[in-house]
Amino acid sequence: MRLTIAFLLLGVLPLAAQRPFSRSVREHAQNLAPFVPSPQPIVDRMLDLANVRSGDTVYDLGCGDGRVLITAAQRYRAKGVGVELSPYLVRSATDTVKRLNLQDQITIQQGDLRDVNLQSADVVTIYLETNTNEMLRPNLEKSLHAGARVISHDFEVRGWKPAKVDKIESYNRSHTIYLYVMPPQKN
Repeated sequence: MRLTIAFLLLGVLPLAAQRPFSRSVREHAQNLAPFVPSPQPIVDRMLDLANVRSGDTVYDLGCGDGRVLITAAQRYRAKGVGVELSPYLVRSATDTVKRLNLQDQITIQQGDLRDVNLQSADVVTIYLETNTNEMLRPNLEKSLHAGARVISHDFEVRGWKPAKVDKIESYNRSHTIYLYVMPPQKN
């Protein structure tokens, strides 16, 4: 299925092979970022780099299938909030959360990630394009408390200096993970 989605986003599948979910995936791809899941080794490294701890609240903006939140809940006993625009991906992630009996730890909500209240976030994960990160930046700066961590897979947040940049090889390519730590708010 992942391969089908990747080919769909690249526009290389024949129309007959695009059913039944092509419309929802195509709609999602035309919005803020396409659905491209982070490989599990990258998810693991992102959460390690963010120093996720039990009791932390992890927000995943554009959560897709929910794998970041599921890993944070299972491995670190963190709470998770996922925000996803695609109704198909919201249903799929919610079904997985229920199947794994993690609904007390993880909430998946359908919505625009630009409108999310992030005040309770300790960690925010994103795998969005640089321009989308730039659009999110004012809300991140306004909402996040000092010490909150922002982890971005492959795309920087322009204007911010990363606390750490990590490169990891996975699935035959190099991935870059940016860690940002929110400074104290200026008054």
